[in-house]
Amino acid sequence: MAQALPPEVIAGLLEGLQAAQQGLRALLHGAGLAPEVHGQPAWPFGHRVAAEMLLVDAGLARRVLLSLLCVGLAVLVLGVSPFWRRARTPLWLAAAALLIAAPWPPAHLLLAPAVATSLHRSPSGFTAQGIVRGQAVYQQHCVRCHGADGRGEGPDAAQLAMWPPNLNGALLWKRLDGELFWRLRHGMQGQGGTQTMPGFEGQLGDRELWEVLDYLQARAAGRMLRDLGTWERPVRVPDALVDCRHGGRRSLRSLAGQRLRIAVPAGPGPQGLPGDDPRLVSVLAHAVPGADTPECVAADAQLLPALALVLGVEAEAGGGAAGYQLIADRAGWLRARGQPGRTEWSEDDLVCRSTAAPRADGLPAADGLDALIRRMDAEPVRLVRGGFPH
Repeated sequence: MAQALPPEVIAGLLEGLQAAQQGLRALLHGAGLAPEVHGQPAWPFGHRVAAEMLLVDAGLARRVLLSLLCVGLAVLVLGVSPFWRRARTPLWLAAAALLIAAPWPPAHLLLAPAVATSLHRSPSGFTAQGIVRGQAVYQQHCVRCHGADGRGEGPDAAQLAMWPPNLNGALLWKRLDGELFWRLRHGMQGQGGTQTMPGFEGQLGDRELWEVLDYLQARAAGRMLRDLGTWERPVRVPDALVDCRHGGRRSLRSLAGQRLRIAVPAGPGPQGLPGDDPRLVSVLAHAVPGADTPECVAADAQLLPALALVLGVEAEAGGGAAGYQLIADRAGWLRARGQPGRTEWSEDDLVCRSTAAPRADGLPAADGLDALIRRMDAEPVRLVRGGFPH
C-alpha cells in the first residue's frame, strides 16, 4: 500500500493542478479557442483532472507529483542546454531519460469526463435573496421528483429510470459548481443513454439554475447540522443588505475581515439581544422595536429564512430560527452556533471545524467566547469543491 502524502502536499498539488487548468482555459480564451459559455470561458476539452481520485488514491497522487517533478527537471535541463554547448547532447539525453523514467499515471484514473462549464464558478454570490428565490424554483420544478425533503422520494420518482439522489448530504460539495449547473441545464443520462433526469434548458435561466444550487447547498448544510450536530462542509454567511451604525447600508460580504455575530431575536422585546463586543460585529437578523440600535441590522427580509435553512430549522418561514446566534470567521465562513436560551459561548459551539489540529500558540487558557475565537482563528477552514481547494 502506498504511503499517504501529507494533507498539505496533496492540497498544494490539487491547488496547483486547478490553477494550471484555469490558466490554460484563460490562455485559450484569450486566443479565441475557448469562447464564453453561460457568461464564462468554456473548458474546451472532453476531460479534466480527476481531483476526486487524487484524494482517495495515495499511489496515484504520488505518481502525479513525481511525474510533475520529472517534467520540471526536464524543462530545467533543456533550458540550460543552449548555454552549455559541449554538454548539449548529454543534457538532451538526460531530459529524455527523465521523461521516460517518470511514473506517468494511467490516463483513465487521472482524467475525468468534462463539459463546457466544468470550470465555471457560481456567480450568484450566495445571497439570501437568491437562496429564497432558488427555494421557490425548486418547489415549482424539482419537488415532484426530489421530494420536499430532498431525499429523492417525490411522488414522480418511481417513474424515473433511476431514483433521484439524496441531496441532503455532502453530494453537492463533491461535485464542481459548473458540472452541477450543466446537469440542471441539460439533464442526465444513464449508461444506455436513457434519461434519468430532465434538463431545464429553455425553462429556467442561468440565474435561476445557480440560485437553485445555492438553495440546495443552504438546505443540505442545515440538514447536516440538524442530523449530525456539525457542518461537515463549510457554508458561507448568506449575503444580505444590512444597515450599520457606522457605514450606512452595505452588504454583509463587505464586512469581510471581521468576525460576525448574527443573532435572531427570540421575541418582540429587547431582552436577550447581544450587546456590542469589540471582538465581533453584532448583526440582528431583523429589527426589534424598543431595542438599542445594534451595530448592524438586516435590511433584507430574506436573511431570516436563509439563516433558518442553514440552521436546519426552515419551518415557520424562518420563525424556527428565533433565539439562535451564529458566529462567522474573518473569511465569512459560518463556524459556531449558539442555541436559543443560552447566553454563554464555549468551544463546544464550534460546529464547523478544520481537520487540522489546533495550533499551539502558547497563550494562557481561556474560557467562553475567547476560547471559541482562539480555536476558530487557529483552525481556518477552506472550501473544497469536487476535490479541488477553492
